[in-house]
Amino acid sequence: MTAVRTVDYHTAGEPFRIVDTAAAGLPPVPGDTVAERCATAIGPGGSGTAPRRSPLDDVRRLLVQEPRGHAGMYGGFVVPPDDDGAHFGVLFWHKDGYSTACGHGTMALGVWAVDTGRAAAPDDGDAQVRIDVPSGRVTATVHRAGGRTTGVTFRNVPARVGARKVPVATTLGLAEVDIAHAGACYASVAARDLGLEVTRAALPELVRAGQEIRAALASHPGTWHPDGPLLSGVYGVILHEELPGTPFGPHQRNVTVFADGQIDRSPCGSGTSARLALLAEDGRIGPGEDLLHESVTGTVFTGRVVPVGSRDGLVTEVTGTAYRTGEHAFVRDPQDALGAGFLL
Repeated sequence: MTAVRTVDYHTAGEPFRIVDTAAAGLPPVPGDTVAERCATAIGPGGSGTAPRRSPLDDVRRLLVQEPRGHAGMYGGFVVPPDDDGAHFGVLFWHKDGYSTACGHGTMALGVWAVDTGRAAAPDDGDAQVRIDVPSGRVTATVHRAGGRTTGVTFRNVPARVGARKVPVATTLGLAEVDIAHAGACYASVAARDLGLEVTRAALPELVRAGQEIRAALASHPGTWHPDGPLLSGVYGVILHEELPGTPFGPHQRNVTVFADGQIDRSPCGSGTSARLALLAEDGRIGPGEDLLHESVTGTVFTGRVVPVGSRDGLVTEVTGTAYRTGEHAFVRDPQDALGAGFLL
């Protein structure tokens, strides 16, 4: 039995399981860039939510399925970066496959890099951790005080709007959906348009609506990304509601339904970037203002527009917290009839 060692964190309640492929003795993932390695992990003919079976994907399945994981598990394989401008690269994964972006994972990886010494950090001040992900290079700025990490800020790849007010029929009624790209493609819809509130009690209806909207937009041109199919197609559906604003800007609560009905326990890092792109286009947020973004679990991210010019879109930052929850050595006994596990 070979052990697969992981270090686990949570970012605002959303889990992130880290596997350092080199330290774990896993074979290198072919590819010259992280994006190419992601395509390799998905496999020929596969997709982000339906990857082909491979030894690497068997490890993913082992770690996300019960009894070692659960349907809400998220994680990443740490791989070499595109070049020496980044500390490392990562392939993000979840119960259904792989994603091109993960804000909460980037935050967790930044804290992990400081905790493990992969990135030098002062006792007081900030440490920047540069990470190559399938959608590009992102940065996690880890905030430190008195020798402890107090928070982390994620600067995303540029975000841009893909389409506005796309009519989508659901079993709960007609919804007007906005589409934005922020490392992955997100569809946003006001929960009240479907007669819903963003509460734990409403999660079954919210998830059903999210799945229906994702399926309905499968071929919509607003979901296409100019860099190709890896970054195209709706990854997550953000169902949001307005809350009383703060002196610093808008205040919203959301639940992000992604992949095949998975629920983000955090306010969704990359999804917050997508919301910022839409709010900025509406003139509801600008430099110097903050979006207070709550999750269905009550945790909070703070998002802002960065006044940095980019021809590719809007530069955004999202701040939250990430904490280590454990270290594990998972094994699979060849006599275990459950094998890699199961999902309910």
